[in-house]
Amino acid sequence: MSSRTRAFAAVDLGASSGRVMVGRVGPGTLELSEAHRFANRPVALPEGLRWDVLGLYAGVLDGLRAAGGAAGGRLASVGIDSWAVDYGLLDADGALLGNPVHYRDARTEGVAERVWARVPATELYAATGIQYVPFNTLYQLEAERGTARFAASRQLLLIPDLLAYWLTGERGTELTNASTTQLIDPRTREWAHSVAGRAGIDLGLFAPLRQPGDPAGKLLPDVLARTGLPGPVPMTAVASHDTASAVAAVPATERNFAYICTGTWSLAGLELEAPVLTEESRRANFTNELGVDGTVRYLRNIMGLWLLQESLRAWGNPELEPLLREAATVRTGSGPGPVVDASGPAFLAPGRMPERIAEACRAAGLPAPRTRAETVRCVLDSLALAHRRAIGEARRLAGREVDVVHMVGGGVRNALLCQLTADACGLPVVAGPAEAAALGNVLVQARAAGLRADRRRMRELLAGTQPLASYEPSGDGRAWARAAARISA
Repeated sequence: MSSRTRAFAAVDLGASSGRVMVGRVGPGTLELSEAHRFANRPVALPEGLRWDVLGLYAGVLDGLRAAGGAAGGRLASVGIDSWAVDYGLLDADGALLGNPVHYRDARTEGVAERVWARVPATELYAATGIQYVPFNTLYQLEAERGTARFAASRQLLLIPDLLAYWLTGERGTELTNASTTQLIDPRTREWAHSVAGRAGIDLGLFAPLRQPGDPAGKLLPDVLARTGLPGPVPMTAVASHDTASAVAAVPATERNFAYICTGTWSLAGLELEAPVLTEESRRANFTNELGVDGTVRYLRNIMGLWLLQESLRAWGNPELEPLLREAATVRTGSGPGPVVDASGPAFLAPGRMPERIAEACRAAGLPAPRTRAETVRCVLDSLALAHRRAIGEARRLAGREVDVVHMVGGGVRNALLCQLTADACGLPVVAGPAEAAALGNVLVQARAAGLRADRRRMRELLAGTQPLASYEPSGDGRAWARAAARISA
């Protein structure tokens, strides 16, 4: 490794797996390698669905040991990103009060209405710009109210901040992840005190806000001993919501682009300089989450490849590639076949996914998939159509033109999904990088360590160093438009 190239460890935690990646950054250099990967398996307990956060922490420690070995023993910094909204509660001694609740747990069913009785949904959106999803942190806290655990709590740490606390002993609340709690004002980028007060939330529960790039402490001596890393090793607050890190790693050299971060979820939208807080935007269920360098991630959450992952699980986890090849041939027409609303709450919970997809088709008066390949094609057509609808509505609501769609994240490995998205949107698609969240994590660390790169230069570096694939639209755009109209109706 060149003396001008430095190594950074990116801890990137997804909903089904975690990984520790080593990023090497220098003048004109951006390389990423996997040091360690580990499973993230939620646990169904009698009281509900929980994250195995202790297992995740053990995986992080193992990963940091492996990262140190891959980097020749010297890491310039460590950063953590993860999914959003979930949290751990600490008692007065700073100890964790039970395993964090999984966002797919049923405890928030019907809870939003209790919050809206105190802060009407229209006012809540105008103040925070966050779309309604039943598991937003605000609704989780309402569901938590009155429990013994909540009564004993003295501090709340979002998942990446909790792990950073165990690694460094220091507490903070990183802004991009905090923005998903529905308790941040996207205009001021500070806590929405009025909303919290009316909702009965004590903002004193939260540690002080941190910005991406802020220092977040140093690895504790015990952590250094367990990982074999020579100290000191600083920790950097990155864009700790994995989508924020992924959007920071969109390799867009064009001005007018949309993005789709595709994995377990699909997050489709635009990067803006200011939030869109109109009532029309609320009704369209768009969110205004915060990004790096003062940006706003204006996007819609779509159920994503969760539908495919759960279908594969129901079938006993067969190989995906043969199914994708067969799915590409199940229909010879130039538009989509039977589709379901991939943004709909009906698919949020795990279990029976192929049957639920078939039931949704029949309920819409459409032929249900009869084979596994037909189910796979239905899922991918439905996701491509959801991508089209989200990007089209984002363009209209934000008053922005879009010339190209950038797809990043693990879903870019699915070439059929990328092509169908280009067909559905009627726009060229640039796919890659697959490990966008880890790359964005690394680049924010590198900037904090002295890399001179604004957002444009970061993206030029990504475009020049990462493998990308291009897809041109084909087929009958009118057929996609008709399918979109059916879903909207």
